[in-house]
Amino acid sequence: MSRQDEPSVNPVLEELRLEDSLTDAVLKVDDVEFPVHKVVLCMHTEYFRAFFTRWSKPEQTVFPISGLSPDTMRRILDFMYTGSMSITETNAHETMIAADRFNMMGVMQACYEFFIGLLNPNNCVGIWKFTNVVCHPELRCKAFCCILEQFKEVVNCDEFSLLTEEELANIIERDDLNVQKESVIFEAVLKWIADKPEDRERHFSALFTKIRLTRMDVEYIRTTVISNNLVLRSKKCKSIVNTIIAKNIHRPVSLRRRIAYTSVPMDRPRMPSAILLAIGGWSGNNPTNAIEAYDIRADNWINVTDDFEQPRAYHGTAFLNGYVYCVGGFDRLEHFNNVRRFDPVTRTWLEVSPMYFRRCYVSVTVLNGRIYAMGGFDGQTRLNTAECYSPETNQWSLIEPMNEQRSDASCTTFQDRIYICGGFNGLMCLQTAEFYTPESNQWTAIAPMNVTRSGLGVIACEGHIYAIGGFDGHFRQDTAEAYNPRTNVWMNVASMNTPRSNFGIEVVEGCIFVVGGFNGVSTTFNVEFYDAATNTWTNAQDMEIFRSAVSCCTISRLPNLMEYSAAHQPQVEELEEYMESDSSH
Repeated sequence: MSRQDEPSVNPVLEELRLEDSLTDAVLKVDDVEFPVHKVVLCMHTEYFRAFFTRWSKPEQTVFPISGLSPDTMRRILDFMYTGSMSITETNAHETMIAADRFNMMGVMQACYEFFIGLLNPNNCVGIWKFTNVVCHPELRCKAFCCILEQFKEVVNCDEFSLLTEEELANIIERDDLNVQKESVIFEAVLKWIADKPEDRERHFSALFTKIRLTRMDVEYIRTTVISNNLVLRSKKCKSIVNTIIAKNIHRPVSLRRRIAYTSVPMDRPRMPSAILLAIGGWSGNNPTNAIEAYDIRADNWINVTDDFEQPRAYHGTAFLNGYVYCVGGFDRLEHFNNVRRFDPVTRTWLEVSPMYFRRCYVSVTVLNGRIYAMGGFDGQTRLNTAECYSPETNQWSLIEPMNEQRSDASCTTFQDRIYICGGFNGLMCLQTAEFYTPESNQWTAIAPMNVTRSGLGVIACEGHIYAIGGFDGHFRQDTAEAYNPRTNVWMNVASMNTPRSNFGIEVVEGCIFVVGGFNGVSTTFNVEFYDAATNTWTNAQDMEIFRSAVSCCTISRLPNLMEYSAAHQPQVEELEEYMESDSSH
């Protein structure tokens, strides 16, 4: 790995070093001597300027350096003279310690970039603890975020046992610890204790109180938690468990899931890894500018609408590089080719470059850092044209047209391809599907769906492309099917609880969510999700607003994600319902 550092490197100086010419000092590390030029070292760091001028005698020519190996000293000098160095997994730690000691920011940055490139659940604990030795706040933050975001995987890695009781306690009590089930935390505590039971069992009670048992499945508590030997040996833990069971035995499951806020941190749902946004749509007789945010941990929605943003329906949305893009659509008067970009951190909107074509009933997805918009209706014609947007240049580019005209279709990205299915061509609803390959700029037809679908939802999940709901020309559909790209075959899967067309669709934490839409009689605020592992649909909390022609996307990795989390927004009605339920038992 190499990195240029200031001041600029002069190749003559390296020649002089290699020839041991005009050198005026020798650094001695163990028994190895390194002839150097004082001025070169002083140019790179104040450490050596002080070392040569204030911390040594004027007549001194040999300078012992302790606390590092000759190989590390050689790498540091290579960097000073040539501007490059070799960093490997074997030497990265010692190199960064030396750079920290010598206050060499260029080497520190090179080591930081090396560690970030390696960062994964297997090593994030070790890298995080390493920042106790070297001061690098950004590396420390990134390593800790990796622990929080991939905690379930970290628990299964060898380094997990390196955590101290205090470190583990601080991790598992955090709101932003990314676990879908509290049982993961309980089992992590047991695993950590089992590594050194004679030393760690005494910490069980303190760690147990950090687990959010009120968010845990009651059946799991009954069958697994209450029978655990560590729990049975602790009066405090047994009392907590019995209280939780007593409080929840009469409380409806739906209410236990939906309690969105409580002032008691241990009762509060944790932060989700991503927030589902439902943007715009058709509500009543008019388009809406409403934006609602769904928190899967709390199973609840909050309204985050910007009242100054214009309404739109039958548009597409995409989340890319921290921004939400609203593409095309219709406001009853105009078919849009404009694109609006929403910054969820500052909650501000900006108009970016417009598309070549006006498109409502448009299909939108993201692939390899670009936004793709396909088909739609321009007010006169159903389109087969397609185009892609580059955020770096703020420009749209036309790509090869689709094989068919498609409005009211839906698309998704899977394995570097864009799949688009169904829709309406101006005469009939479609059963066909095709995929786009950017490398060849070509569209290729695939097997048609089992059912004709316009206004459907298409999404990739668990290795398959799902086509859900829609209108077959006669009825709104509740059916769903999954396409296997390896076999080019569609297979029927479980049907939704509610038929719908023109709804929002997204994957959140491995489940397919369908949001709102038109059920054949009226628009709806109903939401449900599909679990591919069980082939079942489950109702989720309804939106506040009835709407169809709504578009959804998920946002993640934002510094202010908590602002979109229902679990951290006090909601008086929910609190009153919760308190009344508790006081009645």
